[in-house]
Amino acid sequence: MRRRGRGERTPLQAEINVVSLIDVMMLLMIIFMITAPMMQGGVDVELPRAAARPLNSDRALVVSVTRDGRIFADDVQLSLSEFRGTFRTLAEQSGRSGVYLRADQGVPYGRVVEVLAIMRGAGVGNIGLVAEPEDVPR
Repeated sequence: MRRRGRGERTPLQAEINVVSLIDVMMLLMIIFMITAPMMQGGVDVELPRAAARPLNSDRALVVSVTRDGRIFADDVQLSLSEFRGTFRTLAEQSGRSGVYLRADQGVPYGRVVEVLAIMRGAGVGNIGLVAEPEDVPR
């Protein structure tokens, strides 16, 4: 091994310090693990209870009506006039076999009938009304 003289510089090392990169990656992974369950949401609707069997909502477009009367097609909020104007297109573009209507139990009956009439008027014949099974605790 040769000793450096007085005017010689230390050679550059072209290595990346991966320890700090691993620390950052682990921190991001922990943050993702904590926040991922919170991101699963959808529309907050308290469904009425009924003797019903579970449904697979992957095969249908889901229309939700919240307690305050807001309307959502999947997770997109629409006003009643927007829903009336775009529902036929949404149903055709989804390419799914039917539509599920989820309405909060506190929604006035008239609002549910309005939404249901728009869905029927758009030519959708396969509409399922979603309820929570009676034996599931809240």
